[in-house]
Amino acid sequence: MLTKHKYNGAMIQIRNTRESGSEKALMIITICLIVLLVGASVLSVWLYINYSDQKNNVDTKVSAAVATAKNEQATVDEEKFAQREKEPLRQFVGPDDYGRVSFSYPKTWSAYVNKDVSSGGTYEAYLNPITVPPISATQQFALRVTIEEKDYDKVIATYDPLVKKGSLKTSSVAADGNNGTRLDGSFSKDIRGSAVIFKIRDKTLTVRTDAETFTPDFNALISTIKINQ
Repeated sequence: MLTKHKYNGAMIQIRNTRESGSEKALMIITICLIVLLVGASVLSVWLYINYSDQKNNVDTKVSAAVATAKNEQATVDEEKFAQREKEPLRQFVGPDDYGRVSFSYPKTWSAYVNKDVSSGGTYEAYLNPITVPPISATQQFALRVTIEEKDYDKVIATYDPLVKKGSLKTSSVAADGNNGTRLDGSFSKDIRGSAVIFKIRDKTLTVRTDAETFTPDFNALISTIKINQ
């Protein structure tokens, strides 16, 4: 009986030990699951925040790109509208005794003849969008037309200092079978544009734009110049 009792006691002790080990294992597993659950929750929150930030950044970039595209399209549309408004082109015709210079210019421009040459002298005409402002050396015009009773070579020579200085670049140009000189750059601190100069008999024609804004119109215009030599 004693042996059996001891044996039973040992069995009870072993059983208690096993139960204690199972509880510890269960507790460890439970703790691990809690840690994993908390970790998964933290990871989920971090991923969501990261996703939200990226989504917001993408949305912001997309919105900015859309706005930029709309602005660019609006600019293109305005430019196309402005070009359409310039048509049909008008015809400029100078005095017969001064080579009857003619060319096409936008209908949105106004023309003003500053000096009549019925009795000789220098012919001056000015063209500008909408209205022609008061005439001055520093005022910018879309176009200046000058026909002087001066030798072509002497007129070209007046620009030599600016060419040597690098303010102006010179190149050759042709219009209606007439060869001439083109100047591009700064004519003064107030005037930066382009000019073409042609010989007309004993006179010299200068057609100039005073601002680079008008360069596209200027290039189109000089291609239509006709001179009655």
